[in-house]
Amino acid sequence: MPLPPPLTALHDLDIQLAGSGYAVLDAASLSRLAGVATGAFAHWLPLWDDLPPDTFLKDGGRYRRRRHGCFVVTPGTGALQAMPHRAHWQPVEYNALHGGIERWFEPLHPAMAESPAWAQLLSHLAAHSAALRGVADLQVPWFVEAHPFRIDTTDGIGRPTPEGAHRDGVDLVVVVLVSRLGIKGGETRVFDARGPQGLRFTLAEPWSALLLDDERVIHESTPIQPLDAAAGGHRDTLVLTFRRGGFQGPA
Repeated sequence: MPLPPPLTALHDLDIQLAGSGYAVLDAASLSRLAGVATGAFAHWLPLWDDLPPDTFLKDGGRYRRRRHGCFVVTPGTGALQAMPHRAHWQPVEYNALHGGIERWFEPLHPAMAESPAWAQLLSHLAAHSAALRGVADLQVPWFVEAHPFRIDTTDGIGRPTPEGAHRDGVDLVVVVLVSRLGIKGGETRVFDARGPQGLRFTLAEPWSALLLDDERVIHESTPIQPLDAAAGGHRDTLVLTFRRGGFQGPA
């Protein structure tokens, strides 16, 4: 049986993140955090059916589809600026499999990137990034990369994190579970980056979210397999990263 996630009450979010390096919010709490109506995010669900294949997978797999967008958000004002489309880049010390190369993905769909709920979500999460890092000035901008993913069972198995347990080289990572259809596996694992402590659970509720202090913990998701090989299945997520000082890029 999949292990349920250890949920955090919204009013304890900053304390939990500071103390343990992770927190899990149910869908209702994520909606309250963003200040949007329950169910508002569900309007984006059809967009996961329009994700182009990831052509950069070095294991030769065909199991991942994605888009990518970059934003600068100022939590004090809620101002959100979409940046010109750019490559996604990570250093090899954070992504040994796909690091050190510029990976160009198709941009986010305007129905997401231009949605008022999108600006609300990113602005409020940026405020929690600031709290996590002790940044009292809410006029300090945060640099956000957004990745809608679909991992499917086209190859019989799908790997949400082919690079293994990792950090992303940012301040805050947010993994939102969008949907699970016809699969087993996809267990989330979070480990203390400085020791053996860790936990494992399965995100199952649509629009529930895992928040991670990327300086303190490493994370991964286990492979998925179809419940019915003929029917196949998939796991959809939205991954958001928040970073101070600028986007990652080659020196």
